[in-house]
Amino acid sequence: IGSVVAADLVAPHKKAGAIAMMFTGLTVANVVGVPLGTLVGQTLGWRITFLIVAALGVLGLLGIARLVPELPRPEDVRIRHELAAFRNVQVLLAMAMTVLGFGGVFAAITYITPMMTEVAGFADTSVTWLLVLFGLGMVAGNLIGGRFADRALMPMLYVSLGALALVLALFTLTAHSKTGAAATVVLIGALGFATVPPLQKRVLDQAAGAPTLASAVNIGAFNLGNALAAWLGGLVIAAGLGWTAPNWVGAALAASALALALVSGALERRTATRPAAGGRVVAGAAPAGAPVSVHH
Repeated sequence: IGSVVAADLVAPHKKAGAIAMMFTGLTVANVVGVPLGTLVGQTLGWRITFLIVAALGVLGLLGIARLVPELPRPEDVRIRHELAAFRNVQVLLAMAMTVLGFGGVFAAITYITPMMTEVAGFADTSVTWLLVLFGLGMVAGNLIGGRFADRALMPMLYVSLGALALVLALFTLTAHSKTGAAATVVLIGALGFATVPPLQKRVLDQAAGAPTLASAVNIGAFNLGNALAAWLGGLVIAAGLGWTAPNWVGAALAASALALALVSGALERRTATRPAAGGRVVAGAAPAGAPVSVHH
């Protein structure tokens, strides 16, 4: 819902940037919250940590009530309109890219502790700070992804997903070096979250008539990717392939997401130039009932 509201508050050419700014709260929370929560829990007890979280929730509620403007309710939008978005193949492709692309990130990050301590040689106490580095990468990638998705959405997806697949594959090598491992963790966070604004905007564009449910389901797709990747990573470790084996799983998932992105882009180009009845070429022509979006 936050991404839908953020996109509605700005001009069309700034929507991805607004979505990225909204998600910056999530990425900054990872950078600040992990060490702060650990510190408070260790010094004052875990109950104080939860009290602080509750207080932050109240502040967030007050901020929304005070600062977020009231948006007009869409007219004549019913649940059937929301469900109709899932008949659009582009919406389904975007959600599949979300599952596979972000799944690639968490195939590696789920097993970051044994990978960093058993392979790279870090102390157990260093893992929290490695996750902070991951969070810093998330912040940077999210902002960069939003900036460039407003300019060229699909090319941004091609570059970020392709680079993510490559970096995850290289992580099997860099994980044996402390410096290389730390640098790669930052890159995984950056490239993984660089896909978030364009993918979320892609879903909003393609389900433009009734985007709320599609947006919510796409966030669910992130979590589905996390769960799927963690399971697959556990399978290859249990098979005796080593602590770095989940990186290959992540690379394969990200590469699969890239393949779907290329298919999605090709379908969009074909639809945009499909001849109409009588031989005219109609730019932006789409299947009946499917929302149309044009990216520059």
